Amino acid sequence: MTAPAEPPALLPEKFPQATARASLDWPAFNLPAADAPAVLRWLRDEAGYDHLADLTAIDNGPAQAPRFTVVWHLFSNARHDYLRLAADCPDDAAPAMPTATGLWPGANWHEREVYDMFGITFPGHPDLRRILMWDGYPYFPLRKEFPLAGLDTELPGADVAEETGARVRPAPYMGGPFVTPRSGTLEEAEPRARDQSWTERREKPEPPPAS
Repeated sequence: MTAPAEPPALLPEKFPQATARASLDWPAFNLPAADAPAVLRWLRDEAGYDHLADLTAIDNGPAQAPRFTVVWHLFSNARHDYLRLAADCPDDAAPAMPTATGLWPGANWHEREVYDMFGITFPGHPDLRRILMWDGYPYFPLRKEFPLAGLDTELPGADVAEETGARVRPAPYMGGPFVTPRSGTLEEAEPRARDQSWTERREKPEPPPAS
């Protein structure tokens, strides 16, 4: 008797709009953003992917269109296998993707982190607000135009500035990032700075428009 097809093989039959995505490990598929809710629900209810292991995003770069891609990593506790899905946000200026919080409650914090770091919104999310940076922070740190060294930013509380005498919070990796050459003598292999900090000699990026 022929063994029943595994869920990854059934996915393109059930949803022809899902296409294979290059992957070095587990099965992966691309799908249109509008179809994401139906595909994710089928994978949870019919294919046994009962756990959302991770939800993240990719910034393909300001020159790319579409620019932003949301990625879901699903896991089946019954079969102990993973499946990866990816969908491009249709609007580069105001990237958005339907929320998955109605399917997996754990999507709540994952989507908040993606919003905080990439500026992607999730319509239908019950409490979409920043989770790492403070409210009112003007940048999205995992966007490609954000320098690795970070940016000086005004402190969120005037009372803190008054108490400390500091006007800004230093960039997280001012003078960095710091790298170690992979070859050469011990002296040549000493860590050194690859300075990507904003200074008066370098134009500071404009904050992205409010979503």
